[in-house]
Amino acid sequence: METTVRRPLIPLALLTALLCAGCSSGPEPETARAAEKPATIDTLETDHGAAVRAAVAKTKKSSARIAEEIELGDGTSSYVVSVDGAFDWAAGRGRLAVQLHSEDAPGKASPRMDEIFRGENTYFGGFAEMEGSWGAVRQDDLEAHYALRAPGNDPRHVLAQVARMKDVSKAGEERVNGAAAVHYKGTLDQETVTLRMAKDMREKVDQIRELTGEVAVDAEVWIDAEGRIVRTRLDWPLGAASVRATMNLAKHGLAVEAAAPDEADIVPLPALGGPLPG
Repeated sequence: METTVRRPLIPLALLTALLCAGCSSGPEPETARAAEKPATIDTLETDHGAAVRAAVAKTKKSSARIAEEIELGDGTSSYVVSVDGAFDWAAGRGRLAVQLHSEDAPGKASPRMDEIFRGENTYFGGFAEMEGSWGAVRQDDLEAHYALRAPGNDPRHVLAQVARMKDVSKAGEERVNGAAAVHYKGTLDQETVTLRMAKDMREKVDQIRELTGEVAVDAEVWIDAEGRIVRTRLDWPLGAASVRATMNLAKHGLAVEAAAPDEADIVPLPALGGPLPG
């Protein structure tokens, strides 16, 4: 007689809050910095986690074009948040455009937002009601308010997370952006998943762990022949619900223009939340 393993039922309200399905419109920890120590060639061949950390360190010395999609759903509705632009990790500046698409209403106008990363601030604009003004939030004050979202969509956060991948294995070689890349797979633990996450959302992740027994997020990284990251993917299946974040990096080394808005157009904000900022 066959037995069926029943997964604990996760309340829909908890999933909705965690994933943002149904929505409308600082210094890295010491452990993350320590993970970026240089590795020898021999180490990279045998320790796949070291290979990923070395790729993170090399990518952070350059710049790249960014195309990211965060796919999320609660089993009844599905959404995609797209993040497109360019970022210069070495200079600490970038410009991104963020848009929320409803998979269930493809013809509906999609909320959109522009972001500028410059100095200690992230500037948020592009909203019709702001009439050309930009909200400014200190980057250290930004937090993640949903699962697998970076605070303010900051791509530095994604690299900090994949640098902490555990149980890393080499999955093979593939082509990304038309070039050969080595594919690595691993997992993220709860501490890494909740890195810079708002307190109320960390508590919801605790509830998920209590219901399911673990927080299991799959992590993948693709590294090109130059040792730079060209794709990351984080995937968290939650029964009928799920969230997957895929970030593609291309044109490494490109010049990134990201001037801060005019002082007269800036409105300081203590914090910022919602589905677009993450």
